[in-house]
Amino acid sequence: MQKIRNIAIIAHVDHGKTTLVDKMILSGKIFKEHETPGELIMDSNDLEKERGITILSKNVAVMYNDNKINIIDTPGHADFGGEVERVLNMTDGVLLLVDAFEGTMPQTRFVLQKAITLGLKIIVVINKVDKPNCRPEEIQEQVFDLMFSLDADEEQLDFPTIFGSAKEGWMSEDWKKPSKDIIPLFDSIIEHIPPPKMIKGNPQLLITSLEYSSYVGRIAIGRLHRGELKSTMTVALARRDGGINRTKIKELLVYEGLSKKKVESVKSGEICALVGIDGFEIGDTITDFENPEALAPIAIDEPTMSMTFTINNSPFFGKDGKYVTSRHIKDRLSKELEKNLALKVDQGGSSDSFIVYGRGVLHLSVLIETMRREGYELQVGQPQVIIKNIDGITSEPIEELSVDLPENISGKAIEKITQRKGEMINMEHKGDRMHLEFHIPSRGIIGLRTNLLTATAGEAVISHRFIKYDAYRGNIEKRQNGSLIALEKGSVFAYALDKLQDRGRFFISPGEDVYAGQVVGESSRNSDIVINVTKSKKLTNVRASGSDDKVKLSPPIKFTLEEALEYIQEDEYVEITPNSLRLRKILLNEHDRKRAAKKL
Repeated sequence: MQKIRNIAIIAHVDHGKTTLVDKMILSGKIFKEHETPGELIMDSNDLEKERGITILSKNVAVMYNDNKINIIDTPGHADFGGEVERVLNMTDGVLLLVDAFEGTMPQTRFVLQKAITLGLKIIVVINKVDKPNCRPEEIQEQVFDLMFSLDADEEQLDFPTIFGSAKEGWMSEDWKKPSKDIIPLFDSIIEHIPPPKMIKGNPQLLITSLEYSSYVGRIAIGRLHRGELKSTMTVALARRDGGINRTKIKELLVYEGLSKKKVESVKSGEICALVGIDGFEIGDTITDFENPEALAPIAIDEPTMSMTFTINNSPFFGKDGKYVTSRHIKDRLSKELEKNLALKVDQGGSSDSFIVYGRGVLHLSVLIETMRREGYELQVGQPQVIIKNIDGITSEPIEELSVDLPENISGKAIEKITQRKGEMINMEHKGDRMHLEFHIPSRGIIGLRTNLLTATAGEAVISHRFIKYDAYRGNIEKRQNGSLIALEKGSVFAYALDKLQDRGRFFISPGEDVYAGQVVGESSRNSDIVINVTKSKKLTNVRASGSDDKVKLSPPIKFTLEEALEYIQEDEYVEITPNSLRLRKILLNEHDRKRAAKKL
């Protein structure tokens, strides 16, 4: 058992974590024949490939000099905190991967804090030292300061550092002396990460992850904390709620490369997958049938945001999607709850709607985007921050916001953030760029990214993480402009858009179909305006000079899913189907909207 090492890799989004894992797999000579060169093996999910971020944690094993290294690739984003929490429970050490130019970022800090609290051994890997203007020594100091501020103990602060370039495929203890491969990293892992402790006694395994196979059903994954498990053994499933079920292990699997292999027995310290366990949840313990002893379940950060999911009841429902009923949506959300620990679902005000709680807009939008690609149609309301009453004080979630941008436009960003109750806590120069840090209510972050990118001509690099609940900060100014709303159902005409261009900016193009109550643009005023975009030109047999010139239209604004969710107002929904995103008023009829406005 001294031959096993269990490690997780933690890093900020886009610091090269998944590329490094791929290089380690290739060095271990384990890769799929059908993988195309240049494609990341670990980011297998379509959404991960497109966004270039890791959403789901994945396991892989690499052999090096008779040592088996179990590597777990973790999400770098604080919104996926539920994933991170589970993963670190399976490891004995972590590789902290940091960009040699950007240094430590808020998302790195979030996961690192969890690793330090668990007392894990840390190896620092400073990546991308081949980039011009990189500053490896400075970054090493920065990592030390960060770990010191997170209350790391002396042993953790005495961390080994490896420099290199995952993209170029080399690692070295001295960044000025590049090696030919990443072997120095493997050597450092074997030397510094402790092997799992061999604990004898009755078996205990905490289920920290699950997979689904259409052949064998749900597969429980975890690290065997104590004792030994055998194939076909009868065990007890100690549930989080205190109940105990008798069950049997049909198959035992361990990781080998990117796949799994069957084994007859597994000893403590190994990460394994169990087939045949019925009715388990993440956080349950597999233990001895005669003397069941449960391990402490995983503590998960509370959700900070909620959204209403409801069936698509617009005039265009059912045109694109396969799954359109409330039963379909309910079943899909129930399935997601099994593996997405940071998610909670309540029945909404009606049988057709559900309130879904998550860690942030990104966490929930990834779920919506996945459902959309699976053929679901649904409508989603404006994200709402969860307000709590703590010791008699109305409290709301506060986040730490970091903004990197050129110095000459930092004033605009500071103005936008302070308008949203942001409080500056740090400001420092990094070359010709400024690094700003704020404490800001989560409410203030909704819709901020779009505003900041517009104000800074796309130059701002923005990241944020939840830190605490604090006293409510008061009202925040909402979107100033009203909406342009379609008057009737029909096809959009360029002629109509041309005549209405002075009313605001459009989200639609000529030829698109719209319906009454659909939000087709942003008004130039602060009130909603109902317009007719389906009006065609009345043709006569008289030609008039000058009036038949070509129509010149501004290009329409096209939203991504997150932008649409952050843009809408309280009385609006985003309608999501496999092929389109539309914004609409919750009440499509203008008389209904006027009646509702009078009641307020």
